[in-house]
Order: sequence, then structure tokens, then C-alpha cells
Amino acid sequence: MRKPAAAKPVKKAKAKTAEPAMDVAVGRRIRDLRRVRQFSLETVAERTELSIGFLSQIERGLSSPSLRVLATLADVLGVGIAALFGTSPSSDGVSDQIVTRALQRPELKLWRTGVSKQLLSPASAENRLNLFLVHLEPGGSTGDELYTHDGEEAGLVLEGEMMLTVDTETWSLKTGDSFRFASRRPHRFSNPAQDAKAVVLWVNSVTAAG
Repeated sequence: MRKPAAAKPVKKAKAKTAEPAMDVAVGRRIRDLRRVRQFSLETVAERTELSIGFLSQIERGLSSPSLRVLATLADVLGVGIAALFGTSPSSDGVSDQIVTRALQRPELKLWRTGVSKQLLSPASAENRLNLFLVHLEPGGSTGDELYTHDGEEAGLVLEGEMMLTVDTETWSLKTGDSFRFASRRPHRFSNPAQDAKAVVLWVNSVTAAG
């Protein structure tokens, strides 16, 4: 008599831990900055026009905010978006860093939108000028909605193609093309390619707090 075949073990799907961990780190940083400024969730909700529930989910790492939302929060908290990376002090204990080593780059990965930003300049909440390496996965974008924030920005496409919209005009930027605009002008950007990543060297400056 033939023995019944042994049941195959069910393979458990590997949980994606990196992305939620990033959301938790960003949420914790936003909460810490809010508390330092002694802002209530109600105050931040009113100034950003975001719901208290949504803000609470972001702070607890239960929701992955878009770049537009992060830029809005950074404005209200009086910092550049680099301050939301949740970086830890340098290993040598020096707070006033001049150099950032290649292996020490903090990264803000907006994994739901296919956008990630590596901070190339030394991390500090007080910095008013920051240099980023922006990676756009195929089809990655900041979303359909235009957004604004404090400061000015400029960049150079190092690899691939990027669609940039400022106000009502849209440009297709390819490797070697560059741009500059005031961040208070409504804008968005995306990678239109479906099979190639885009890499952009990006500079953001914010106005000094008055």
C-alpha cells in the first residue's frame, strides 16, 4: 500500500522589516521635534491642514508619509527636510561635522512612492543648506499633487530621466540637464521610465529662521 505523500511545509512569507523600520524612525524624529517646540498634535494639524489621526499614525510609524507631507511638516517645525532623517551623532562624537563619509550617508526611503534621498552633507537640524542624492525607482514620483515648501532648490540629473513640473510647465530632464527654482512655487517630479532608475544630485536651501 502506497504511503500518502508527506505534506510540504508551508513557507512563511518574509516580513518586510526595513520599510516599516524607516517609518518608525522618521515618525519618532517628527514627534521629538514637535515636543521640543512644545507643539501639540492639534497645533501641527491646524498648521499643516492634516488630520490629527493621520499625524498620530505618522509619529507612531503606522503610516508612510509622502515627500509632500514631510516637506509640509518640516516647514511647520522650522527645519529643513534633512532634519527628519533621524540621524544619530557621528561615531567620533563631533557634532559640527565637515565631512560625510560614503558609508555614513543617512537615507530617507519613501518606499511606497519609489523615492529615496541620501543626505550627502553632514546632518544637523540647524543646517540651512543640504545636499542630497535622490534615487527615483521606475515609475517613482512625489505624487500627482503639486506641493510647496520653504526655500530654494537646484539639481543635476546624473542618471536616467526625470519629469519636473513647476507651476503649469513640465520639463523632461535627461542625464546632464540641470534646474533651479524657488520651492514656494508649486512643483512635483517623477521618473517616467518603467525599466530604469533615475539619480539626481539635489540641493535644498531653507530660509534662516527670523
